[in-house]
Amino acid sequence: MQGFERADRQVLDAGVLAGHLIPEGGMFAFLAAHRAEVFRDADYADLFAPPGLGRPSIPATQMAAIMTLQALHDYSDRETAEAVRFDVRWKAAIGAALDGAGFDPSTLVYWRNRIAKSQRPHRINEAVKKVAEQTGILRGRRRRAVDSTILADSVATQDTVTQLISAIRRVAREVPGAAEQIAAVCTGHDYGKPGKPKIDWDDPAAKDALVSALVNDATVLVEALRPEDPGQPEAPAVALLALVAGQDVEPAEGSDGTDGRWRIARKVAGDRVISVHDPEARHSRKSPESRRDGYRAHLVACPDTGIITGEQLTRASGESNTDAAAAARFLADHVAGGGPECEWYGDSAYGTGELRAALRQAGHTAVIKPGPLKPAIAGGFTIDDFTADAAAGTVTCPAGITRPITAARSVIFGAACRTCPLRARCTTRKNGRVLNLTEHDALLRAARRAWATSPALRENYRHHRPHVERAIAQIATRGGRRLKLRYRGTAKNNAWLKNRTAALNLRNLINHGLNRRGGEWVLT
Repeated sequence: MQGFERADRQVLDAGVLAGHLIPEGGMFAFLAAHRAEVFRDADYADLFAPPGLGRPSIPATQMAAIMTLQALHDYSDRETAEAVRFDVRWKAAIGAALDGAGFDPSTLVYWRNRIAKSQRPHRINEAVKKVAEQTGILRGRRRRAVDSTILADSVATQDTVTQLISAIRRVAREVPGAAEQIAAVCTGHDYGKPGKPKIDWDDPAAKDALVSALVNDATVLVEALRPEDPGQPEAPAVALLALVAGQDVEPAEGSDGTDGRWRIARKVAGDRVISVHDPEARHSRKSPESRRDGYRAHLVACPDTGIITGEQLTRASGESNTDAAAAARFLADHVAGGGPECEWYGDSAYGTGELRAALRQAGHTAVIKPGPLKPAIAGGFTIDDFTADAAAGTVTCPAGITRPITAARSVIFGAACRTCPLRARCTTRKNGRVLNLTEHDALLRAARRAWATSPALRENYRHHRPHVERAIAQIATRGGRRLKLRYRGTAKNNAWLKNRTAALNLRNLINHGLNRRGGEWVLT
């Protein structure tokens, strides 16, 4: 059943005996005075059995404060339990006694799981947002800035051979009867032995032979164990094995894929699973030279106050996980919540026609840097050198040739390019230049034109957008160290992100003078 804090002070209450040692205006002092008003007992009643059934829990007001401090300091469960046991600041913040023994680290796992399975899995974040809303810190603020960063996952990236072997071993553990099937039909490796197979790793032929054997084992095993019902408990392990067996390999040279000869593919799959221990972690690239593995944390913040108004953690790759797609979801949430019309700031990753169209339709303003145009020939013409007439449905090239826009939104200049004096600056295609226009081509052209001709727009962008990078830095670093996620899977890591943004927002509000007056939250 639910436990509650004592109404009276304990003899060795840390706040009474050592509260004067804790600096005022900080997170510890604030929680010592106001934790029960931010994290109310009533907000956690649904997690417990009716009164009288079972042993009382740790008070929710204390545990919510502990989880907030844990997210702020990026502590592990063991480090958090030790801080509650030994650190006077933590004891004062949660109203514990100086001689309080604290709790086992597994208690934090229990609370996270209970909250995650509830109808309100992000209630700590919601509580801090209510506080921010009551203070009015965002009232009249008509700017929002979006950005993202990659956070490293908690597992090691696996190569193709390691993934295949690990995926088969996972099937053996999770699927009833699979171990016997593996012993009967899999001959490429002894999957009961730890480590990689012992071969000459410098011999390409030996590696190809091993890869072929492992892929063939996986294929036979998938066919033998494929569940009829995708909802069966063993289905995910078998599906993961099928995915791993196909994502990194291609038929060997001279093979059509039917003779069982395979080799490691010469390119990386676009949505490659990087570890069977965390199938949702992904590759991502900041640039062709900079590759990072993990998850992508998306933020939207008010650049004038630094308050984070929305957050979401997604896989690091995939069409639905791009910066622009996440920003569109932030916009939808903002509109659904009755938010005011705003200026939205973002770098060129957010400059898609779809996002610009969504902002315009919602009555918002896009202050987004357009992406650079890549000419077909270095130093040659870009798409903006072609004049589009949307009303007439035509496009005119730099040489004055006009062609219609097809139903597929293509413009084919074809034979007109053969004798064109500007061909060397336009295309190398044998059949002439072809333009493929997006649905929002006119909107993108207007955005690039406005950016090029309006110094005030560029100055507005340079003045306000960089502030969101500070919020990103606060999320992704602690004490100059870049954070590494502690959990596996999107859901658990998204819950961590929600708690971390809540802690950072609460610290921000405290720095703005957060206080309680007449039962209301105010900024002094």
